[in-house]
Amino acid sequence: MGIKENLEELERRTRDALLGGGEERLRRQHEEGKLSARERVEQLLDPGSFVELDRFKTHRCSDFGMTERRILGDGVVTGHGTIDGRRMFVFSQDFTVFGGSLSGAFAEKVCKVMDLAMRTGAPVIGLNDSGGARIQEGVVSLAGYADIFQRNV
Repeated sequence: MGIKENLEELERRTRDALLGGGEERLRRQHEEGKLSARERVEQLLDPGSFVELDRFKTHRCSDFGMTERRILGDGVVTGHGTIDGRRMFVFSQDFTVFGGSLSGAFAEKVCKVMDLAMRTGAPVIGLNDSGGARIQEGVVSLAGYADIFQRNV
């Protein structure tokens, strides 16, 4: 693949990632009076300050048909930005992707922003909209909750 094709692929993947669970699920989210995960981040942070991390990360589950159901970002938008000029780290759960349920990869993304925040002395803001653990991943999902909990104590 040449440079042009690589750039086109990057643009396609970026568009897909920005849609989360897709246009239909975003429409339903709005019909329920809820903002999308990205919209919540955009409204929270100073305009243009958000830097997303791990936009293309996906789960690693291969059971229960999950191999064919990989959505870029895996149900959580993570990164950093500013509020009134002050650095913040943020994660926003995306209900349009598997009901916002937590997978191992999802937990890794959340833990990464929590670790970066601890290292830099910046606050972390979590915007929750989740159905809980991603049952298809079993104990991997539950271990992800343990990792997040450990960073809160």
